[in-house]
Amino acid sequence: MARIPAYRQVYTDIKKEIKNGKYPPGSFLPTESEMEKEYQVSRTTIRKAISMLTAEGYLSVKQGRGTEVQEISTSQRLNKITSFTETLTRNGHKVTTQGLSLEVVPAPDFIQKAFGLKDGEMVYHLQRVQCADGRPICIIKNYLTMNMLPGFQLNENDCVSLYTFLEEQYGIVLKDAVEHITACAAPFIDAQILRIPTGAPLLVSTRITNTENGPFEYAILKIVAERYEYQVYLSGRV
Repeated sequence: MARIPAYRQVYTDIKKEIKNGKYPPGSFLPTESEMEKEYQVSRTTIRKAISMLTAEGYLSVKQGRGTEVQEISTSQRLNKITSFTETLTRNGHKVTTQGLSLEVVPAPDFIQKAFGLKDGEMVYHLQRVQCADGRPICIIKNYLTMNMLPGFQLNENDCVSLYTFLEEQYGIVLKDAVEHITACAAPFIDAQILRIPTGAPLLVSTRITNTENGPFEYAILKIVAERYEYQVYLSGRV
């Protein structure tokens, strides 16, 4: 596994503690000097980690007061990078993975184009079915670049929240993403997997996610439409 930069380690640890409730919304993080001692890193490292979490909406720096933890929305906001699993969990659902396949495959044409790869270059291809409260709700396919994930392995428990696993184990920091959402009628095989009638409506999400080093993930999700929704938050006029 590649060595994770110090600022990413601090970023990941603070984010994990916010999600686990150690720092609830409205509370304040320890001071910069206290975190320097705790993590044995420089103030510049602490500030970079806090800046990243502030940009993601987890923190807000209050002049003269400190760094305050913000409320994390339980709806999937389309102006923040959040995973399908994280959204379900925040809404109180128990999320599990039913079946998992991880292969190394030649990048298909559309992945070559999205990632800027050459013919014959390989990618990780991850497939799984996510369940909410024991019921299948989504078929997920992920294509992941190999250069940032040396020796990549995972099991069903690791894969319940892929983004969290990648952040904690590989120091991956997601920068931005482009997501397209369409609808389709469930074909026979998908309907059997999701336990819905053939032709039932599905939401289809296609997302390309970037790190600071470029495209990292191409995700395709087929979601049972009647059990999930996206909310778009708009502010101001162009």
